[in-house]
Amino acid sequence: MLALADSFALALAPLKRAAVRGSRAAVFHSAGGGRVRLRTLVLIRWIAVVGQALALLFVHYGLEFQLPLTMSLSVVGASVVLNVAVFLLYPSAYRLTDRGATIYLGFDLLQLAVLVFLTGGLSNPFSLLFLVPVTISATILSLRSTVCLGLFALAAVSVLAFYHLPLPWTNGGLTLPGVYIAGTWAALALGMGFVSVYASQVAAEARRMSDALGETQLALAREQQLSALGGLAAAAAHELGTPLSTIALVAKELARDLPADGPAAEDVALLMSEAVRCRDILARLSRKPTGDGPASFAPLPVSALVEAAAAPHRRAGISVEIVAVSAGVQPTLQWSPEIVHGLGNLIQNAVDFARTVVRIAIAWDGANIGITISDDGPGISADVMSALGEPYTTSRPDDGGMGLGIFIAKTLLEHTGASVAFANRPAGGCEVAINWRRALLPSSAASQDTTGKAA
Repeated sequence: MLALADSFALALAPLKRAAVRGSRAAVFHSAGGGRVRLRTLVLIRWIAVVGQALALLFVHYGLEFQLPLTMSLSVVGASVVLNVAVFLLYPSAYRLTDRGATIYLGFDLLQLAVLVFLTGGLSNPFSLLFLVPVTISATILSLRSTVCLGLFALAAVSVLAFYHLPLPWTNGGLTLPGVYIAGTWAALALGMGFVSVYASQVAAEARRMSDALGETQLALAREQQLSALGGLAAAAAHELGTPLSTIALVAKELARDLPADGPAAEDVALLMSEAVRCRDILARLSRKPTGDGPASFAPLPVSALVEAAAAPHRRAGISVEIVAVSAGVQPTLQWSPEIVHGLGNLIQNAVDFARTVVRIAIAWDGANIGITISDDGPGISADVMSALGEPYTTSRPDDGGMGLGIFIAKTLLEHTGASVAFANRPAGGCEVAINWRRALLPSSAASQDTTGKAA
């Protein structure tokens, strides 16, 4: 009974300390904080409790083995009490941390060791159940936790090989030879090692497949969103063509009727120029990409590609600086509408938020090509930054922004093999880092210099 009390106190100690500190996070995390739900291990323990109780009662009354039934059922009752306590303290939706699950399974091992101690040690065929907690750990917990539980189980099996109450055999009893006990110990030790390694490898492979499937589903979802946006863009280009032509016609008539030096002449001229710009944008949206012409396949120096992306977004009052910060021959990138449009969206966003300057730094080495776009604006709030790059995320909803520009730019650039990261600068403003690994780019785009020679 003393061993039973010690084991129960050991299992509840972390829960008690967590309650005193007023934080259950010391042992358990909320849903999503760990790999296994608390309800799963509670259910497994209920199955073990029922099986242990039925086995004890059958052996004692059915086979007439005079077991220390009161003490054995008390050990089983300790698991019942702990299960009920955990059920009352924590919602079943909680997920165990690695540490919490290790303590949970460690109690199961300790409870099983005390029960086997009372019922014959390794001569009890149910000593095989030492494999269960270790196998569960191998499938859901870290390598460190599995090794700790495996060593604990091995230590318990080693002690039980020498110290245990005898199994009360009928008709004079049966004494098993030491070599049989040693063989049982070796079988358990090797079984725990083999099953743990096998289960951990299978579980790791299953997790890798699950992660790959999740990434694929996410990529497909983003592709579907981008395709839907492409359809919306084509529809917008078609629907807006007529009213835009009307606006341009009315603006021309107003310009003809108003005096050239009148106060409204400048506003009408601005309206006409913006109408022309809108017409050009709609023309680009509705134009079918044919891939014809030298620009479709010509590799360009990175600075030329950046300049082509930045040119439509330069405006008075904001300086756009393009700087090559690496020494040596400048690499080239294949001309790509995705790169030009993606960079253009990011540069336009930086120009919109900048106070005086947007700096575009181009860097390269033997393995990477990087472009960093930074501005001296107010930066981005933390809540928006955490979701930046997702559709319909914007920091300026009052200005009519739909939150699609960054999403489209990021998705297009990632299609070309780039990684895109956003951050706030310590000195103020926002910074976008775009990086291509040369090994993933076409050789003609990543290894030629500005003169066409191999770099």
